[in-house]
Amino acid sequence: MKRPVRLLGALAASALLLAGCGSGGGDADPAADGTGAAAGETVEIGITQIVSHASLDAAREGFKRALEENGIDANYDEQNAQGDQTTATSIANTFASDGKDLVLAIATPTAQAAAQAITDIPVLFTAVTEPAEAGLVDSWEAPGGNLTGTSDLNPVREQLELLAEIAPDARTVGIVYSSGEVNSQVQVDLAKEAAAELGLTIEEATVSTSAEVQQAAQSLEVDAFYVPTDNAVVNALESVIAVAEQRQIPMVVGESDSVERGGLATYGIDYDKLGYQTGLMAVRILQEGADPAEMPVETLDELTLVVNQGAAERMGVEIPQTVLDHADTVVE
Repeated sequence: MKRPVRLLGALAASALLLAGCGSGGGDADPAADGTGAAAGETVEIGITQIVSHASLDAAREGFKRALEENGIDANYDEQNAQGDQTTATSIANTFASDGKDLVLAIATPTAQAAAQAITDIPVLFTAVTEPAEAGLVDSWEAPGGNLTGTSDLNPVREQLELLAEIAPDARTVGIVYSSGEVNSQVQVDLAKEAAAELGLTIEEATVSTSAEVQQAAQSLEVDAFYVPTDNAVVNALESVIAVAEQRQIPMVVGESDSVERGGLATYGIDYDKLGYQTGLMAVRILQEGADPAEMPVETLDELTLVVNQGAAERMGVEIPQTVLDHADTVVE
């Protein structure tokens, strides 16, 4: 699997370099050659999101804040597919024909729909786990087309190690995921690889929609649950939480917002920061004329350990003091 490009602190430096080299002197209009937005110009941005849940919503708001803080006046056409791929395709087709300056696609299904429909304007994606496997880019390092963006590729191994530390007697781990999401299959494959080394066995149940999540979770006779960043499952997270609490077993999740909602713990990324980073990429495109084909896919290096003490009590789990001592956030 292709590995992400780690940008660390180079993002700001890259933006400055582009500003210094792209204008020739600093006073030139970046839109003079048709590659960027002039100062004071209002840009039209379409946002297509596969479904509403806290992580994806946070990515959207972080994106918009980055543009605002960098002086870009934007009109946003925000559309939500409500988990339906046909609707996502319709949204993408509309954006392709109504004069958008840039499109933000949030999550893999909407990014795939945008990639099919939109070929002549920049498209940024965020909350996409494996853009190369999803067919969105030629490679992480050189996207090669009009799409690039940010990945939320999970530290799956570290998350399963956290589960093993919290529940050392667990031997079987249940994963419910959407059969239609490429990003979910990537995470399940990573989980199987890590589980084999940790002495764990992964049990799977697939769903097509959020309505099937509870039944799928109930079908798994396991010692613990692991919930990846699967949009259909996260949208119905409370269904898995209910099963975990009823059976008194731990449930480690793929991102921090799911801990806030009642998951037990995670090593995860901040989706607001991920969206903000995607917004900075949009700034480079709109103000400096950067070419998405030459902009590597970016990731966040900063991970946070979040645990939920209330969820631990409801699941009948005792979080080790060593985990609590290292937690960045403890939800009571």
